Amino acid sequence: MDYNEILQRAKDYIAQEQDEGFCKEVQDLIAADNKAELEDRFYQNLEFGTGGLRGVIGGGTNRMNTWVINNATQGLANYIIKTFPEKAKAGQLSAVVAYDSRRFSDVFAQATACIFAANGFKTYLFTSLRPTPELSYAIRTLGCDTGVVVTASHNPPQYNGYKAYWNDGAQVIEPHDQGIIDEVNSVTEVKTISKEEAIKAGSLIMIDKEIDDKYWDMVKSQLFRPELIKEKAGEVKIVYTPLHGTGAMHVEKVLGDLGLTVITVPEQREPDGNFSTVEKPNPEEAPALKMALELAQKEKADVVMATDPDADRFGGAVPDADGNYILITGNQMGALLCDYILTSRKELGKMPANPAVIRSIVTSTFADKICAHHGVHLAECLTGFKWIAAVMAEFEKTGSHNYVFGFEESYGYNIETDVRDKDGVSAAALCAEMTLYWRSKGKSLLQRLEELFLQFGYFEDRAISKNFAGAAGVATMKGIMTKLREEGLTTLGGQKVVSIRDIQTSTCYDPANPADKKPVDLPKSNVLQFFLENGTVVSARPSGTEPKIKFYINSMVPPAASLEEAKVTSAKLCNAIETEINGILDAAQ
Repeated sequence: MDYNEILQRAKDYIAQEQDEGFCKEVQDLIAADNKAELEDRFYQNLEFGTGGLRGVIGGGTNRMNTWVINNATQGLANYIIKTFPEKAKAGQLSAVVAYDSRRFSDVFAQATACIFAANGFKTYLFTSLRPTPELSYAIRTLGCDTGVVVTASHNPPQYNGYKAYWNDGAQVIEPHDQGIIDEVNSVTEVKTISKEEAIKAGSLIMIDKEIDDKYWDMVKSQLFRPELIKEKAGEVKIVYTPLHGTGAMHVEKVLGDLGLTVITVPEQREPDGNFSTVEKPNPEEAPALKMALELAQKEKADVVMATDPDADRFGGAVPDADGNYILITGNQMGALLCDYILTSRKELGKMPANPAVIRSIVTSTFADKICAHHGVHLAECLTGFKWIAAVMAEFEKTGSHNYVFGFEESYGYNIETDVRDKDGVSAAALCAEMTLYWRSKGKSLLQRLEELFLQFGYFEDRAISKNFAGAAGVATMKGIMTKLREEGLTTLGGQKVVSIRDIQTSTCYDPANPADKKPVDLPKSNVLQFFLENGTVVSARPSGTEPKIKFYINSMVPPAASLEEAKVTSAKLCNAIETEINGILDAAQ
């Protein structure tokens, strides 16, 4: 796209954008003849990725703003109307909208709700910020045809986003995602109505407590041992941070109802779209938990908990024997929860027939070992919780398996079918119960994790990501993936690559015999996976929501008598693999 086309797209955008602030940003760029910035803002339209729309807030077609929100919502409304014509004709369509603490989230949410209302949807809008899992729950509880939550999840403060959901409470997947994009790209007119007019007409209904109460009850109903919590709740002290997001109201309520002592980091309790005390409001990032860990040291807490701004992700830390707090990775927490859920279901006689656990393809195979030990089916899916929800729905449709747990390495866990997305509130409640259970057996969470390592092998996880912004960045990432596909890898970290799985081409093959390809039963996605001879898996994947490419190292060292020895062996392997991957990324620049 040449600069004249970029400039014309910018002028067209100004003519259609209703927000004066976003318009002025672009007008100033044009006046300054800032070609690089204009190109980045207009070389494409934001598209639905693994988490819907997500981008930097600002003026432009490649930014998050009212123009993008309006077109996305009108396109979504048009697609729903065409998909359910009889309901549309009868005036029976409905939608629910929620939002988090980010900048412009309330503005974008209200605009979304008013567009749905103007298009004939009975529309529900939360009166104030609510977490993503509650939006999923609300869709199912209210029987809505669609839902939207305005959030950029764990991204830095300059981002916002828009997650679109289907009538099952799960994020939109194929073919609906492409269908919605096609509708968005063909929007010529956006229908809207003022909030006041919509409320007066009965097409917009404000909601809060009627969903909150049911959601809290549902979360508490998923626990296995309420009597244990009631008896021993006073033995555990929890330090919690919502990282300036939506979680405090829910986590404090649920854990408080259970009788647990929760000390919330005061500086991070209140919603703040600037996330003033953290660089990134992401429980995956150790610096984000700094204040919580400091408070935990002071309070001598038994567990540290954190949720991201929309409270779908959950992170934690626990003290070791010396009182030093150890961060538990997403894969480790997933393994601990998986182990606890399966152990509890067996112990309490609650294991259903044909039980199944679902994980994403870039998640550690640690849980596979635990599932095999319990005789539980382990299903893989693409990255993104909407794919876990899709497999869950397929289980229900075919009756082949009964879902008991789903998770992914990026700190996302789901223990219920009432919510079709990751749920940090439920994860916090179950983690608290799990802590009490192992304490009643004379063990800490770290001690239980070490037992699992000694039984199934030592698993270590590392993630490498590199940003490649703008049109040039997209081309660079494409080049990296193309080179890996064409040249392949025969070794990594001194380990032989015994199999390559290319999700884009739905094939799997031995690099020593690349012509002998076997089919892969997964939806197509731009992911490459390298399986090493010792069981380690290395995955390459451009992000679906951010301008970066990610490499995931899931190393595995077979069970050993010495855990320390296994850790040393694993570190050497991971370091070697990480060096090679960084070399690939540096060469691409």
